[in-house]
Amino acid sequence: MHLLDTDTLTHLYAGNSKVAERLRTLNDPVVGTTRITKIELLRGRMDYVLKAATGADILRSQGLLERTEELLAQILIVPLDSRAAEQFDRLRSIRNLGKVGRADLLIASIALANRATLVTRNLRHFQQISGLVVVNWVD
Repeated sequence: MHLLDTDTLTHLYAGNSKVAERLRTLNDPVVGTTRITKIELLRGRMDYVLKAATGADILRSQGLLERTEELLAQILIVPLDSRAAEQFDRLRSIRNLGKVGRADLLIASIALANRATLVTRNLRHFQQISGLVVVNWVD
């Protein structure tokens, strides 16, 4: 299983040819993203709607929200489950991971629990997590 982090899914959504090509040539039939990435994407789009300054901005932001919802409806969303919660507790207890953000720890926990490869540009955020396989399809 390959799980696309928020940054990679955003690049795919924007039409990044490198990400699209890697996805087409991938020999893994299971590709998805995490519930945390879904939350991050939708929260960003909703904030854009709520902060829109003009009618045109409202319409543009609503269109982006709708397209993001359509994209997310087409991809496997892997939830937090008891195995991911156990991984999260384990990762939180590791002292040198204190600088890793909560959302990244949750994403890593889901990837570890599912023995998935995490596809992200933020290698630095995740490489320090033992046992987590991370790759970058963007650069």
